[in-house]
Amino acid sequence: MVMELNEATSSIIFFFLLPLALLLLLLHQFTRSTRSSQGDQTHSNNLLNKLPSPPWKLPVIGHMHLIGSLPYISLRDLAVNHGPDLMLIHLGAVPTLVVSSPRAAEAVLRTHDLAFASRPRSMVTDIILYGASDSCFAPYGDHFRNVRKMVTVHLLHAKKVQAYRPARQEEVSIVIDKLRKAAMSAATVDMSEILHSSNDLICRAVSGKFFRKEGRNRLFRELIDTNGALLGGFNLENYFPGLARMKLVSKIICARAMRVRSKWDELLDKLIDDHVANKLLLAHDREENEEHQDDSAFIDVLLSRQEEYGFTRDHIKAILLGMFEAGTDTSYLVLESAMVELIRNPDVLAKLQDEVRTLVRRGQDMVTEDDIIDMVYLKAVIKETLRIHPPAGLNIPHLTREDCEVNGYMIPTGTRVIINLWALNMHVDFWDKPDEFLPGRFMDVDNKRTIIDFKGKDFQFVPFGSGRRMCPGIHTATATIEIMLANLVYCFNWKLPAGLKKEDIDMTKVFGLTVHRKEKLF
Repeated sequence: MVMELNEATSSIIFFFLLPLALLLLLLHQFTRSTRSSQGDQTHSNNLLNKLPSPPWKLPVIGHMHLIGSLPYISLRDLAVNHGPDLMLIHLGAVPTLVVSSPRAAEAVLRTHDLAFASRPRSMVTDIILYGASDSCFAPYGDHFRNVRKMVTVHLLHAKKVQAYRPARQEEVSIVIDKLRKAAMSAATVDMSEILHSSNDLICRAVSGKFFRKEGRNRLFRELIDTNGALLGGFNLENYFPGLARMKLVSKIICARAMRVRSKWDELLDKLIDDHVANKLLLAHDREENEEHQDDSAFIDVLLSRQEEYGFTRDHIKAILLGMFEAGTDTSYLVLESAMVELIRNPDVLAKLQDEVRTLVRRGQDMVTEDDIIDMVYLKAVIKETLRIHPPAGLNIPHLTREDCEVNGYMIPTGTRVIINLWALNMHVDFWDKPDEFLPGRFMDVDNKRTIIDFKGKDFQFVPFGSGRRMCPGIHTATATIEIMLANLVYCFNWKLPAGLKKEDIDMTKVFGLTVHRKEKLF
């Protein structure tokens, strides 16, 4: 993924690493020129160099100087003038194909899905994710397909998501109770913190109530944040792979990842051991055990099918970690962004509250999932939030598995590919007034249903991706966001703290593995 360069990182790169990188790259070019394999590499480079590209390419760093603090905006602006569909940029020593239009995204994610279905490998992902053996970063192959099948069928399938309805309702009740206590004392509420706690749901679905015990929740969140910084921060290997493979440099790159990995080992080994012990306690009664598994956490199903799929203990830890990483930040970010937009657009908030309060039976303390079925405007608000504030501005990079022709250009095997999801969501050919928060754009003329789906078929709006690499958590995410947001607007009226106007809300964002607001929402 493209990352911003902060001031400290930029200083290190320009005053130490880049001169060294230049020397090494020059030596590499000299050595490579004597090898008979030069022709294949030159052939690939010639194919890529036919693509549109910004002209301001510098030695060694390529186009990195053109990438600002929010890369998805920088890349969109570059694409307007230098490749509105497909654009080639050089990020350090790595040529990268950037996809910026719905037409090109459909070619990559649907027409040639299999050719673009793999992922680049890195030392950091190999360390943190146990050989990149999770469902998100794993290269395409038999293992990826087995992991994908496991998480889709046994955790994220629509029917399985429905089975977790009682757990969702309980987690929402906990959040609403916290807010009621705050409302009674007229306290200002840190919504960022409270909404972050709503992510206990995915932890509960995956691991039971493990993280509620012995204060593990805070440690878990700290590790998730560290993972995001490592997987989504500046990684030298992504831009100067030859330099990163030097022994001294690779040790520096891997040191922090190894420290985080050891903490995950401790946490996940304890989680697995606890569930193995509980499984043994139930093993004496087969009928009781099978009944237990119907309502068990995902980890129990994963352990019970470990031999069937040939998963090692490290595979299990990687799968669990991947589910925690993918399922915690994203829902919270969408909920926070939705609340920000509702506060900034009081007419939208009033319309949403009117719908929710009209469709809920009089006297109910809370909204249930049965009530949500006919809440069309609620679904439109969530879609519009995902359009303007996608949790990931850029997708996790794809890697081509074979040569492939897209829009008249030949893309060689091994090419790194980035889909600019935010650029698709803001494309002026598909969206009227794309910068404005207008949930009505997702409703038909009769306001009886929403239009433009996010299930990977409308390529101007693919917040969950599309094709073989589409996020499998779409049902879990939408169910969680809908029930939480419906209850927030049903149970409370909202306003900013005294003296604060909607224009005063800081909308600055910070880019990483996910896109966060810089300031908390109070």
